[in-house]
Amino acid sequence: MNSEMAQWRDFLMPYKFALDECKLKINMIKEEAFISGSYHPIEHVKARIKQPDSIFRKLKRKGIEPTLMNAADHLQDVAGVRIVCSFVKDIYLVAQQIEERTDMSILEKKDYIQNPKPNGYQSMHYIAEVPVTLKQGVKKVKVEIQLRTLAMDFWASLEHKIFYKFEREIPDYLKQDLYEAAMAVQLLDQKMEHIRDEIGTIEDSRDQILMPL
Repeated sequence: MNSEMAQWRDFLMPYKFALDECKLKINMIKEEAFISGSYHPIEHVKARIKQPDSIFRKLKRKGIEPTLMNAADHLQDVAGVRIVCSFVKDIYLVAQQIEERTDMSILEKKDYIQNPKPNGYQSMHYIAEVPVTLKQGVKKVKVEIQLRTLAMDFWASLEHKIFYKFEREIPDYLKQDLYEAAMAVQLLDQKMEHIRDEIGTIEDSRDQILMPL
């Protein structure tokens, strides 16, 4: 048992360090905006490392033998960061900043906002490769980065709970309800963005009126 625990500790350690590095980079984006007094696009950040039982379950679902080596080779989301923003435009603003960083590499990008999944799921997904310095040398570790609005995150969290409550076999009527809720989330995000834009227009007009001739 102690040997198995040590193996898991050694396996997950680089992912923890990569997650720490990734959170630091995201917090730098937040801090830079705050210090410079510019617009702050990030509401909050969540991070997690998959637990051993979750890792093995996912490998089994993929039809892959559940071993540590296979987890390293076949899973790209052992470590994950979720960035939650207020508005859809904010997601693309943060996404651009992530893509422009030179201290990590983007291996894969999936835009489920422009192209939602069939069940209505919306999010921006990246697989990033983050260099981590260990005593054995530099190791490049994969981290999944997700970007969502508050409304998208609420829907996805609820869908996840229902998904596992029904052991991945959601009744058709609930699937339809979830899809309709996802469409409502999309409309809500669009409406809130429109309101924000209208407020910006009003403030700009007010500033012009108050400017001295």
